Amino acid sequence: MKMPRSVSAEQLIRKLRPLGYEVTRQTGSHIRLTTEMNGRHSITVPNHDPLRIGTLASILGDVSQHLNRSKQELIDELFG
Repeated sequence: MKMPRSVSAEQLIRKLRPLGYEVTRQTGSHIRLTTEMNGRHSITVPNHDPLRIGTLASILGDVSQHLNRSKQELIDELFG
């Protein structure tokens, strides 16, 4: 699985918007995104540039699980 490198929090948030995720709040350097698609789901993205690979992998894993897609399908859709 090819994980994208050098992805900032801002870039990830822009990529997740078409999937229904919107910024609902920010506390310090952590941004909360929430979607109502397929039920309510929230994720927290640290406002870093770039995001650490493990952090990005975890966020994408949570989103792919919520959307009932494989992680690779989600990566291809967002960054392909």
